[in-house]
Amino acid sequence: MRRREFLKCAGATSTALLFPGSRRETFADSLLGPAPAQGIDPLPPAVYRRRLERAVSLMARYGFAALFSEPSTPFSYLQSANFGRSERLIALIIPKNGQPLVVAPSFEVERVRRALGTLADIRGWEEHESPYVLVYNALWSLGPARLGIEPSTRYGTVVQLQKVLTNWQFPDASDLFIQLRIIKSDEEIALIRRAISITETSIAATFASLEAGIGEREVAAHLSQEMQERGARGGGLVQFGPNSALPHGGPSDRTLEHGTPVLIDAGCRVHGYTSDITRMHFFGDDPSPQYREVFNTVLAAQTAAYEAGQPGMECQRLDQIGRTVITQAGYGNYFTHRLGHGMGMDGHEAPYLVRGNQRRLEPGMVFTIEPGIYLPDQWGVRIEDDFVVRERGLEVLSSRVSRI
Repeated sequence: MRRREFLKCAGATSTALLFPGSRRETFADSLLGPAPAQGIDPLPPAVYRRRLERAVSLMARYGFAALFSEPSTPFSYLQSANFGRSERLIALIIPKNGQPLVVAPSFEVERVRRALGTLADIRGWEEHESPYVLVYNALWSLGPARLGIEPSTRYGTVVQLQKVLTNWQFPDASDLFIQLRIIKSDEEIALIRRAISITETSIAATFASLEAGIGEREVAAHLSQEMQERGARGGGLVQFGPNSALPHGGPSDRTLEHGTPVLIDAGCRVHGYTSDITRMHFFGDDPSPQYREVFNTVLAAQTAAYEAGQPGMECQRLDQIGRTVITQAGYGNYFTHRLGHGMGMDGHEAPYLVRGNQRRLEPGMVFTIEPGIYLPDQWGVRIEDDFVVRERGLEVLSSRVSRI
């Protein structure tokens, strides 16, 4: 969840429905840094070494002599840490031959070294020096050639690279980084599972605490506290009644009344890996017949996509399957976004379950399935769960809700 960001939460009509028989503008990722993540270890250095080796092997396929990344998710994916960005350059350079290099201000070198260990050679630059000279010194013998640029790199940084690496090309390396990250390992899935578990139990506790007169912002703060008590940083979007008809509306001053649908779309991070869950709770009274119809239609759309998913299927096909259920129920005009998105170290990443995406599902892909129906000025219903592609279909990583 980084662009909008953040991370989603889940909902059922009651706390009991949240976990039958068991146990994503939102928040910016910058608020979701490392947390204790009780009871589960971070990924070991050997994982990052394997990732670096694979990045080098992919460079040959894309014709890159080296890769360049400022602190970002791909930087963290390859180096286990993210140092943030400022006017002082910190950057990762991965040549096709030799050890990866991290360029950092000299006064930051020790901090960087403690975080990265032996994953990269760390070279410092003084305040009166240009860091791009260090980049040139690391790469001049390879070129002129192609330097693959991590896609979120700042334009001004690329301009400075062009000044020192004359006659080089600076192509977008998005496809390479997607290829690196789109298939999750068992170690990654274990961290995602823990983030999901924390999110689900935090949502359940938050729903149980609801009372008339409480505000959306108060509930959101309570949700974040529940996650923190479970060893993770996170939060979510809390919407009452008509606000829930805005798929990504912000918090407001609305207070909770009896007979009101409550939507929570939330998630947290465990050692850099996210969850993304959305749940519904109907507060105070029995749901109306129309609410029941809409809730069950949304759940049926999710179920249809989940049960149909198979390796080799185009991503857009899942969107079509879920959307067809909602359209046939007469609510097609009220399902206004894609069916789902990939998740991992970013709350939103490839693959995207959307019309026009012909990428085929592969074992190890992790994504949400989150159909919704949004009735303007009334309320909206979204149900979001997290899934991984296996050899024989989709495995649900979260605890799906039941019909009401």
